[in-house]
Amino acid sequence: MSGETNRQWRLARRPVGDIGEGDLEFAQSPAPQAGPGQVRVRTLILSMDPTNRIWMSDAKQYMPPVKVGDVMRGVTLGVVDQSNADGYAPGDLVSGMWGWQDYATVDVAKMPLAKLPADRTLPLPGYVALVGGVGMTAYFGLLDIGRPQPGETLVVSAAAGAVGSLVGQIGKIKGCRVIGIAGSAEKCRWITEELGFDGAINYRDEDVGAALDRLAPDGIDIDFENVGGPIMGEIFARLRLNARIALCGLISQYNAEGPVQGPANFEQVLMQRATIKGFIILDYAARFPEAMHDLIAWHAAGKIKYQTDIVQGLENAAATVKKLFEGGNTGKLMVQVADLPD
Repeated sequence: MSGETNRQWRLARRPVGDIGEGDLEFAQSPAPQAGPGQVRVRTLILSMDPTNRIWMSDAKQYMPPVKVGDVMRGVTLGVVDQSNADGYAPGDLVSGMWGWQDYATVDVAKMPLAKLPADRTLPLPGYVALVGGVGMTAYFGLLDIGRPQPGETLVVSAAAGAVGSLVGQIGKIKGCRVIGIAGSAEKCRWITEELGFDGAINYRDEDVGAALDRLAPDGIDIDFENVGGPIMGEIFARLRLNARIALCGLISQYNAEGPVQGPANFEQVLMQRATIKGFIILDYAARFPEAMHDLIAWHAAGKIKYQTDIVQGLENAAATVKKLFEGGNTGKLMVQVADLPD
């Protein structure tokens, strides 16, 4: 198997503001070979996630920043094509975080890989969109932190994105009234007409505060927060007593220079005795099978849908990730790196 070329995206310099031309460099090198205790994986799908931008920054965060010159970190799904490790065989489909490249060697004692079930019930992009990190984030963020109760009002920002679209549907399963905030009329139509949200707000051409007053006149019990900034401030102004805020992301702030700005109307957290909890999905790794079981069952029963936004070619990854910060995707954004097995 010698002679293969390994294409890689490397962090050339830390972005200032938006990810710019030259911040990431596309390079080639010989493909690595698996050593003792290692497997070699061939990348099939690369997940595009807002946290990619966080990892590019030299700032205090939940994982060490990617070093300048290193392969860009990313959530990946691929196939084992060499194995010198017990428990893994060529042909096994696995997921992990080996980054933006065609091939990687993984020491499974240091970084175990999650094997996909042999009796797959979803196409491979579905595992990324429904039961990968996206589904885990929606499931535990809403159910463990939001603690939804029938009849409560749930507001979801970035509601047409990968996480937000699942959160709203899980909220409906749990009996909530669900309002989504998204960035186009088409996205608002999708989450209401196809996903079952009770209401939607197009933040690009509506007054978000006035729309929340109209759609949630009695206030907001749960905020699943993906965006931050002024939209979060409008939600905070309308919190109900004992509201819960699951702080999943602040995507509106990730390209900003300097410290992230706090929300307006923050005093309502005190006045309404609200609870805010930030979370990182790795905190729930031991419970992933629980979420996978429920998400697959809900999908099989027609209670939850997902949508994929797939761009072809590893060479397009650097341009594709920018779509997340421009509101250019609907559903789960990913790059297909190689042909997928049946």
